Amino acid sequence: MQKSFSDRKFFLNKIPLLLRKPAVNLLQAFLFSINYITFAGMYRKPSNKRTELSELGEFGLIKHLTMDCEISIPSTLKGIGDDAAVISSNGGEFLVSTDLLLEGVHFDLSYVPLKHLGYKAAVVNFSDIAAMNGVPEQITVSIALSNRFPLEAIEEFYEGINMACKKYNVDLVGGDTSSSVAGLFICITVIGRAIKEDITYRSGANVNDIVYVSGDLGAAYVGLLLLKREKQVFLANPEIQPELSGHDYILERQLKPEARTNILKILKDCGVKPTSMIDVSDGLASEILHICDASEKGCSIYEDKIPIDAATIMMAEEFKLDPTIAALSGGEDYELLFTVKQDDYEKLKNVSEITPIGHITEASAGVNLISRGGTQVPLTAQGWDAFMKSKNTDDKN
Repeated sequence: MQKSFSDRKFFLNKIPLLLRKPAVNLLQAFLFSINYITFAGMYRKPSNKRTELSELGEFGLIKHLTMDCEISIPSTLKGIGDDAAVISSNGGEFLVSTDLLLEGVHFDLSYVPLKHLGYKAAVVNFSDIAAMNGVPEQITVSIALSNRFPLEAIEEFYEGINMACKKYNVDLVGGDTSSSVAGLFICITVIGRAIKEDITYRSGANVNDIVYVSGDLGAAYVGLLLLKREKQVFLANPEIQPELSGHDYILERQLKPEARTNILKILKDCGVKPTSMIDVSDGLASEILHICDASEKGCSIYEDKIPIDAATIMMAEEFKLDPTIAALSGGEDYELLFTVKQDDYEKLKNVSEITPIGHITEASAGVNLISRGGTQVPLTAQGWDAFMKSKNTDDKN
C-alpha cells in the first residue's frame, strides 16, 4: 500500500522538529525520509503483519524465499535444495556451493585461532562437494574485516586456507575484500566436479535402504562446550590458564575438522554408489530429516548403533550431557551420512570407517530413533539453526 501525500507531508514536517538545525542532520533526515517512503511503499503489507524469522527457522526461511524459484536454463541440473547446485558441462558436471561465516555467530576468536579458522572455513565447503559424491577443485574467498585486524592476522587466516587447499588439491582462484564496521565476515564459494552418473542427491533414498555414517559423532560439539567453559573461567579470572590438555581429539574435531573425501574412494573401491548422501554439519537428526524430506521417506535410527568416541562420552558425562544428544543435535562433525541398497551390505560389512545405524522406511512410519530400551521416539531437528536465537546463543558463541 502506497503512503498518501498527506502521510508523507506529515512525516517530512516532523523531521526538523526531531533533528533541529545542523545542515548535515537535515540532509541525513531528508535522505532517510526518501528511503522510508520508497521502501515503506514497496514492502509494507496491508495487514501490517510482522513475521519473526525465528518462527520459520533457517531451513523454513530458505524454503519460503525460494519456493517461487524455477529453473529455466537447461544447463542447471539441480538448483536449491541440496549440498551443492549441479551445472552441466561437457566432460563432467560442475558442483557449486557457498557458505557464510560471521564472527559472533559462527565462530568466536577468543578461542578460535585464525589459522584454524581459515582451514575450517575451506574444509567445510569441500565437505559440501563430497556430500554430492564429487571432488572439490576451486574456491573463491571473500572477506570483510574491521580495522582491529592487522595484516599479520589476515595472513594467518589465509595460511590456514592455503593449508587446506594444498591438502585437498584445491585452487584458490579469486574472491573479494571489503571493510566491516565490526568483526570478520567470510564468504566462500567452492566449485567441484563429478561425473553425472556419480552425483548423489539427498532425494534418492528408497525403502529398506541401509543408513550409514562415517567416523563418529558428537566430538565437535563437546569440544565446543569445553572451549566455552574455559573461556568463562578465563573471563572470571585471567590468571587461570585454560585446562585443555588431554582433550586433543575433541578439540581438533571442533577447530580443525576434515572433509571425508576418503570415504568416497572407499565406496568406489567397494563398487558401491550411495542412493542418497549429506554431510553432518547440523547434527545427525537434522541431516537424516533432510534426506527423508527430500526422498519422501521415513527411517529408523538405532541409538545403540550411533558411533560415539570414548573421549566424546567422557566429556559429555563431565557436562552431564547424554552423548546421544551430542551426536543427534551437536553438529559440525562433517561426517558423511548416506544410504545404500541392501544388496550392497556385504560389500561394506568389513569397512571399519563407516557404521550402519538404521534403515529407510515408508514415509507414513515417520522418522524415529529406536532407543537402547526399544522405545520408538520421533526425531526432531534440534541442531544448529542460524535464526533460532535462544538456542544458538547458548550453543555457538
